[in-house]
Amino acid sequence: MALIIMDECIACDACREECPNTAIEEGDPIYIIDPDRCTECVGHYEEPQCVEVCPVDCIILDPDNEETMEELKFKYEQLMEEEI
Repeated sequence: MALIIMDECIACDACREECPNTAIEEGDPIYIIDPDRCTECVGHYEEPQCVEVCPVDCIILDPDNEETMEELKFKYEQLMEEEI
């Protein structure tokens, strides 16, 4: 699953800098996560870094974007190929 930022977001900017896939953007009024770029940090870290740093715990799994571990790994590989 990709992650989603809930309405409790305080737009503190902590999560955006931690995302290795640049999947988090400033929205109005809350930040948003691009589900096409979010791999839940698979390929980079053991745990999603945005969840780790969020001071209000408003980042959860997005029930509308369910993905298996294999799909997340594939997405990670595709994103890495884009960078080459």
